[in-house]
Amino acid sequence: MDQALQINKPARSEKWPRLFQWAVVLCVLAWIGEYTLTEPMPGSNWRMAYGFTALALLLGVFAWTVRRRFMAPVSSMKMPAAKHWLGFHVYGGLLFQILVLMHSGFRLPVGSFTFWLWLLSLWVTFSGLTGLLLQRWLPRMLASGLSLEVLYERIPELVEETRNRTEKLVAGSCESIQNLYEREIAADMQQPRRRLIYFFDITGGIKSRLKTFQYLARFLDAEERANLDELETLFRAKLEMDAHFTLQYLLRRWLLLHLPAAWLLLLLVALHLFAVWYY
Repeated sequence: MDQALQINKPARSEKWPRLFQWAVVLCVLAWIGEYTLTEPMPGSNWRMAYGFTALALLLGVFAWTVRRRFMAPVSSMKMPAAKHWLGFHVYGGLLFQILVLMHSGFRLPVGSFTFWLWLLSLWVTFSGLTGLLLQRWLPRMLASGLSLEVLYERIPELVEETRNRTEKLVAGSCESIQNLYEREIAADMQQPRRRLIYFFDITGGIKSRLKTFQYLARFLDAEERANLDELETLFRAKLEMDAHFTLQYLLRRWLLLHLPAAWLLLLLVALHLFAVWYY
């Protein structure tokens, strides 16, 4: 039942935070230069420069998506390590958002199209940051209170296996254990379950749920206590699989909030560039 936990932990590269800091300094200097040397206005060369730089960053950020999509062909080429791609994806995305705000003069755009484009850029940036936080928080949370590691895709299969072992064990146990199983455990063993409690208590409240086991153990002989201990182990494993099923599901579904919006943003930016260039 032990499997490697498949949650991608974002690799860290120390150079990207420093490069981002210097890039922000350059943005501040450029902003000061614009207000010092010219009269700030929409459509100026300064604002166009911010926009084209943001576009270049956006294309670079999308290189991470392309790399993940074509991981096998890229892995055979001499390309930067994944942590460098991811570092540029994160910090390049943040810098892109800063330049978008500079391009708009830190004001709400007037036109409806540009307003929705501006709003969508904020959504993509903040949903990306949310995903980054989830990738760092969820593995730590799962490792902090659980003894079981399991692949998300194998959870239904492992739950079925655990249920079959449990039912076989209970069938050969005394009536008291059978009653406990039917009353307290059977419903939880049927299939993987997502429960809100795992966001607050990674164990799913296992301590309180095992009090009935502890009470019943006092009335059983040694053989039946061994069966009860094994039942407790299987029940605990099922609850831990439910914790993985809940939290890893969140990590996967987060992409539905980020990726479609990111591709839509790229399309709208292309339309915006076309409109500016030809009209």
